[in-house]
Amino acid sequence: MKKSVLCECGDFIEGSTFKAYIETSIGPSTPTVGHTKCGLIFDFVDGHMPKTYSSKKQLKILAQKFAVKNDMDSEMSGKYLLEVDRLKSHGNMSDIDILISAYRKLMRNEDTYFGR
Repeated sequence: MKKSVLCECGDFIEGSTFKAYIETSIGPSTPTVGHTKCGLIFDFVDGHMPKTYSSKKQLKILAQKFAVKNDMDSEMSGKYLLEVDRLKSHGNMSDIDILISAYRKLMRNEDTYFGR
């Protein structure tokens, strides 16, 4: 699976970043990146990955972007969206946790189906 960072604005940052220097616990000028689209600067040292909790509609848009980014065909994409919807209905996971968990479950099921 390709690694991406999901920004709080709802987009994957893939390549649209800028360099920034922030004060952290390890130093006054720690290098990091920011998202060009919204300007959010990520604190990977002291902070955690951004956790967003979108509406079902917004999450499905993100899930579709995730499916396209990971080259899923229409059948897999449909199964993936159903799993995302199921996980969202539990109401206790962040967007990125839902997207990753649904993807992992889908890959486990596909491996089982194809006997891998």
